[in-house]
Amino acid sequence: MKAAPSCTKCSTPLPADLFNSGEYLACLQCNSQLRVEILPAYFREEQKGSAGEALLIDSEASCFYHQQKKAAVVCSSCGRFLCALCDIELDNAHYCSNCLEVAKEKGKLAAIENTRRLYDTLALQLALVGFIFYFALFTAPLAIYFAVKHWKTPSSVVRGPSKWRQITAIIIASIQLIGVLVLIGFLVTRFW
Repeated sequence: MKAAPSCTKCSTPLPADLFNSGEYLACLQCNSQLRVEILPAYFREEQKGSAGEALLIDSEASCFYHQQKKAAVVCSSCGRFLCALCDIELDNAHYCSNCLEVAKEKGKLAAIENTRRLYDTLALQLALVGFIFYFALFTAPLAIYFAVKHWKTPSSVVRGPSKWRQITAIIIASIQLIGVLVLIGFLVTRFW
C-alpha cells in the first residue's frame, strides 16, 4: 500500500480526514491551506504483470529477447518469437518493442498516433491570411481545397470532432474568390 500524501509545504503526512472533503483545510503541522482529492485507485494494490513462462524443454521455442522464457506469440511484423513479457498486443496483432517503435516513427500504426495535421485549422488560416495580406487569389483556392479534401480526416487528438473551421474556411474563401473575380471582371471591362 502506498504512503499517504504529504503536505506540499512541510512534507508532513496528511490524515485521511483531509482527503476528498471538497474544501480547503489547514495542515496540522504548518497550517497551510490544502485541498486534497484522491482517487480510490491510489490506494489499490498494484497488479503484477506476467513474467513469462520459464522454458522447460530445450526443443520448445524461446523468446528472442529472453532465451530462458518460453515463446508465447510471434511478432506480427518481424516474426520473432516473444514471451508473455515482451508481447505488446495492439489492434489484435502482437509486436515486439523494436517493431512497435519503428512503426510509431514511420506512422504506420494509427492506434498509437500522437500527432495529427490539423487540416481544418490550416484551411481557416489560409482563408484569413487572404484577407490580411491580399493573397486571396492564391490562398482562397488552397483553403477550399484543404477544407474539402480533408473533410473526413480526423481533427485534433485532443479536441472533439467539429466541422465549423472547415465550413468557415469554405465560406470566407468563397467570398474572397467571388470578390477577386468581380474585381478582375471590373478591371477587364474598364480597361479593355
